[in-house]
Amino acid sequence: MDENINTVTGKRSKLLESPPEVSLCDFSHDDDSAEEADIKKMVTEQKKKKKKSGGFQSMGFSFPVYKGILKKGYNIPTPIQRKTIPLIMEGKDVVAMARTGSGKTAAFLLPMFERLKTHNAQTGARGLVFSPTRELALQTMNFTKELGRYIGLKTAIILGGDSIEDQFAAVHENPDIIIATPGRFLHVVMEMDLKLSSVEYIVFDEADSLFEMGFQEQLHEVLYRLPDHRQTLLFSATLPRLLVDFAKAGLNEPVLIRLDVDSKLNENLKTLFISCRSDDKLAVLLHLLKYVVKPEELTVVFAATRHHVEYLNMVLIRTGINCTYVYSSLDLVARKINVAKFKANKANVLIVTDIAARGIDIPMLDNVINYNFPGKPKLFVHRVGRVARASRSGTAYSIVTPEEAPYLLDLHLFVGRCLKLAKNHPNETDGIYGSIPQEIIDEETDLLKRWHDSSVDLTNLVNVCKNAYKQYVKSRAAPAVESVKRMKELMNSAIGIHPLFQEKTNHLEEQRENILEGMKKYRPNNTIFEIGRTSKSQARDVMQCKRNYHEKVINKARTKQQFQVTEKEKEIHGSPGVEDDDMQNVFSVIIGSRQKQLEKHQISGNPQKNKKLQKKSFRDDNFYLPYKKADHETEKGLELEKSFDRQAVGAVLDLVGDEDNFMKHKKGITKWDRRKKKFVKDMGIDPRKKKIKTESGVWIPASYKSTIYKQWKEKYKIDKQGNDNEETDPTPKLHTPVGKGKFTKSSRPHKLGQGRSNYKRELKRPEEILKARQKKARMQFHQRRRQAERSKKKGKNKRR
Repeated sequence: MDENINTVTGKRSKLLESPPEVSLCDFSHDDDSAEEADIKKMVTEQKKKKKKSGGFQSMGFSFPVYKGILKKGYNIPTPIQRKTIPLIMEGKDVVAMARTGSGKTAAFLLPMFERLKTHNAQTGARGLVFSPTRELALQTMNFTKELGRYIGLKTAIILGGDSIEDQFAAVHENPDIIIATPGRFLHVVMEMDLKLSSVEYIVFDEADSLFEMGFQEQLHEVLYRLPDHRQTLLFSATLPRLLVDFAKAGLNEPVLIRLDVDSKLNENLKTLFISCRSDDKLAVLLHLLKYVVKPEELTVVFAATRHHVEYLNMVLIRTGINCTYVYSSLDLVARKINVAKFKANKANVLIVTDIAARGIDIPMLDNVINYNFPGKPKLFVHRVGRVARASRSGTAYSIVTPEEAPYLLDLHLFVGRCLKLAKNHPNETDGIYGSIPQEIIDEETDLLKRWHDSSVDLTNLVNVCKNAYKQYVKSRAAPAVESVKRMKELMNSAIGIHPLFQEKTNHLEEQRENILEGMKKYRPNNTIFEIGRTSKSQARDVMQCKRNYHEKVINKARTKQQFQVTEKEKEIHGSPGVEDDDMQNVFSVIIGSRQKQLEKHQISGNPQKNKKLQKKSFRDDNFYLPYKKADHETEKGLELEKSFDRQAVGAVLDLVGDEDNFMKHKKGITKWDRRKKKFVKDMGIDPRKKKIKTESGVWIPASYKSTIYKQWKEKYKIDKQGNDNEETDPTPKLHTPVGKGKFTKSSRPHKLGQGRSNYKRELKRPEEILKARQKKARMQFHQRRRQAERSKKKGKNKRR
């Protein structure tokens, strides 16, 4: 290290040497800045040459940043960090996708630390990080403090649910980095009228979720206030290839990095899919938590709505399972307490909605249970991504009902895996789709029935959950039509008992399954005209003649139908007889296919085997245009809810909208009301009602602009030094409230030379003038009173 410094110092001295005829006055400021840039670049190159490649030490970080990396325990960067950090440090806009648990947070925090360097009291916030949920924002805040402990940057967090006055004070303390949720941050920006002209670095964490959650207006207004020379980064585990959806983010020639597109699920993750009826879901969940999951393991249960969360929590408490719960409308303090209780291992089960599906890192989490199967494949990826993080193993259990089965097939198309049935893979458990024995369900159902009969609260919650689930189904996206057809054909045959429950099955259960399958496949040989006819009749004779005449056609149709069902089953569970060209139209990746064998032989250079493996086809691959891309299913699962094509369809002028069918359909449209916490009918109210128009032309709710900040300034006597321009002094001075004699930490006067000068102002505010006049009037009143008392005493003395 000393040799590197000496080498660079020597080169610097050579650069600074000048000929005798040139004086120092000839060097301009631009030459000095260019020279310093060259020296800095030279120092970085020397560091990279001397350090080993492949680690954080080769990326050119300064010593405080690198010390924080070592203190955190990081030695080797992950693939997403190795790809993105050099590009970000070059100042480029980056759109990055990598699966959960791959280190995306550190990938955008480390370049931010290197760019901001140290705390600057002269300017406002220079780094801005947006998160879709409060829990993810708090986690990012803690990670920022741990990773940047040796840098000295100030960090502030702005969340909905916290005191907005405390957030005003946090902004006045001049933070370098602000981590916020979009709604509350825009509220603070509008109240304080912040310009955000000092922001250099903005990050959208879980970018697809931010744009899907209805924050378009908030993000548009915030981006309008940001400078044009900013650096914009988008990170998520699920990002579509097309950047049309993200054009509103104002990216400047972005670099797209998409890792783990084919392998979206971790190789250390074990998935199990359990089929049951909708009424038996709770019984299956209780059996998994009591007998399958170990008592010391941590488990997260995902439910559809907050009503399901409350119902499951009440049932599990009666079972004796130590659990806690979190959902969006829960109080923020209660949410923090419940999550901390679960992380501290004081509760083994955490029941949540999809609010905890993204970005939340629970280090020792072992299992995830999908009580309600998600309607989007990428939501499943985010849910199960809570486990098997940082080279740890984990298990994801999914309880699937027949109406949720098409979503299961959509998931396998999205992930690029084959759906394995239990009857075809009796010795495997990973990725198997099977049923649960009825005997296990009956044991738990009897217990649940007794509890519901003795508790009115549980009975009422059951009805509430049913109504909530009906509304949830309305807002859930519909599965693919082809998936519905294929799963209906699959459900006609038995899928087999899941290998997870093979030890608890007996021969009676197998006989029961065989009887049920036989009843499903039973087709009577006689028609209604032939059954129960002891004597001959004209109808019986006609049917007998027809049967004899069309017997060949009937047998041929039945054989064809059985063959079609068999082929569908083979296609779903991945039989080796399926052709690769047909599979590539459905799956983006085929594991262990002929194509891989062909590539292997091509590498080895065996032309004879290549000819054998190549499939004869009538089409020419050079000129054949498929009707859909090979990764069609994957990109379809990654797309946003409100994509460009759907918005375009909504903008079309409908000239036949006065028809009765259209009017009936329009009356049935409902939308979610955040205040009422329920679905309400869309009556066509003007969206600009109770809204204000900003400088950027966006209509935002009128509640974002009120007098809260003005009242807060009057309460704490905020004194703005200088004019109204925030760029000159964005950190106004805080005074103590009236009646308090001590300064707080944020309101303590600064020393000379540290950003605020201690000079006496010549101009006084109206409040100060009024206060001085009142003080003068009181002094004059007391003086006149004293003079009157003195004159009275003098008069008395004279009389005496």
